[in-house]
Amino acid sequence: MSAVRLLWALLVMAALNVLLSDGACVEVDSDTEAVVGEGFKLGCISCKMRGEVEASATVDWWFMAKGESDFTHIYSYADMVGTVTDGRFTDRLDWNGSKKTLDLQDGSIYILNVTFNDTGTYRCYFDRTLTYDYYEFRTNTTKYISMNVVAKATRGMASILSEVMMYVSIIGLQLWLLVEMVYCYRKIAAAGEEALRESAAEYLAITSESKDNCAGVAVAE
Repeated sequence: MSAVRLLWALLVMAALNVLLSDGACVEVDSDTEAVVGEGFKLGCISCKMRGEVEASATVDWWFMAKGESDFTHIYSYADMVGTVTDGRFTDRLDWNGSKKTLDLQDGSIYILNVTFNDTGTYRCYFDRTLTYDYYEFRTNTTKYISMNVVAKATRGMASILSEVMMYVSIIGLQLWLLVEMVYCYRKIAAAGEEALRESAAEYLAITSESKDNCAGVAVAE
């Protein structure tokens, strides 16, 4: 029974780790309304379909100002280093995505001191390489954010609902994982108890047979 208890303790620790960590990835839309003179986060999340597969990714951002017809490359993030590539955003762009990892799933950036000239369409591009045992698979994702700059904040209902749904999704995923772990524990515990019962029955049968053999030898003498 000690092995079963140890397994239960490990499962509980793992469940707590899941509930306390930020491992769950949920794709939500970015906010689109920025306030002039303030900071603004351009959200861009691209989750892996299989979290256990090792991967690496780079993220690039483009910007097409209102009234323009072409995108201009403004930022790149690779090997945990961000680079601003457009003078309009010098000293005004910071990385706000996944930290201390090459396996990027959050490619968000943060604009400092927003101006009305920042109004326009932003393009976020994920270039991801999935690493399997015998081969690599390359995939990419592109997302667009239309940002509007206003003089005063007027947060809309859509933004509030989006944030609420994000947290609901994260909590739902974590609870589902916890339920799965408890279910697996019960199956393993039941199998362990059955194995112990079978071992005990086998031991009693062997003991009984040994006693019978000893009794037969004694009678023969």
